[in-house]
Amino acid sequence: MPFVTAADGARIHYKDWGEGRAVVLSHGWPLDADSWEAQQLFLAGHGYRVIAHDRRGHGRSDQTWHGNEMDTYADDLAALLDSLDLTDVTLVGFSTGGGEVARYIGRHGTARIAQLVLVSAVPPFMLRTDDNPGGVPVEVFDGIRAGSLANRSQLYRDLADGPFFGNNRDGAEVAQGIRDAFWLQGLRSGHRNAYECVAAFSATDFRGDLDAVDVPTLVVHGDDDQVVPFEVGGKASAARVKGAELVVYSGAPHGITDTHKEQLGADLLRFLNSY
Repeated sequence: MPFVTAADGARIHYKDWGEGRAVVLSHGWPLDADSWEAQQLFLAGHGYRVIAHDRRGHGRSDQTWHGNEMDTYADDLAALLDSLDLTDVTLVGFSTGGGEVARYIGRHGTARIAQLVLVSAVPPFMLRTDDNPGGVPVEVFDGIRAGSLANRSQLYRDLADGPFFGNNRDGAEVAQGIRDAFWLQGLRSGHRNAYECVAAFSATDFRGDLDAVDVPTLVVHGDDDQVVPFEVGGKASAARVKGAELVVYSGAPHGITDTHKEQLGADLLRFLNSY
């Protein structure tokens, strides 16, 4: 399996499919690169080189004790882009991965970047604070951490069977295989890594990172997202990034990479082809 080596020696696994201009996919919590398989296969089949990596502590990458925060995630992404010498890249971040790609731009700029896509993404800032009164209360994230310590296998099962894919909505029928894949990928993450990543995605302020974005940007978000509420995530990000295009999926949940994979693939391809 291919790996790049981060600044602290951690090995970061990646999957590199297709040929053409590069698209780099950053996954959500507590998942890994396999969560992007539908989009990676689709875009690679339409003339793009599509690269998806496992965040440190997730999937096949090293489970480091330290570095489970956004600055290090962004620097790991920089190591990937630098090692492969990628230019004119379209960065695509789903959920936590949206924070990773935003922080990459905040720390490393856009010299290698042509486009940015945020999908159900955590920026600009999830946590409710005095200067972010519309955010999500800390008690929600404390509950996730408590669930992780008590029985993280059950936590991932409950998220997959409930709010992540909207399976808790009346009439929803999310395939068992989709829900099982979430659970399996979650358990491949390191316990400490996934636990600390909760703070990384919830309490990191990405507002300054979004202010540094100077490339064409697409924001895709479901308006029934129970994990990263639309008002907190996609709507606020699109308003903050100058010239960003906002695409709203009516009635869609958080996990649109699976539940709306055809629609998302078409929107990504349209945006890629516009460059």
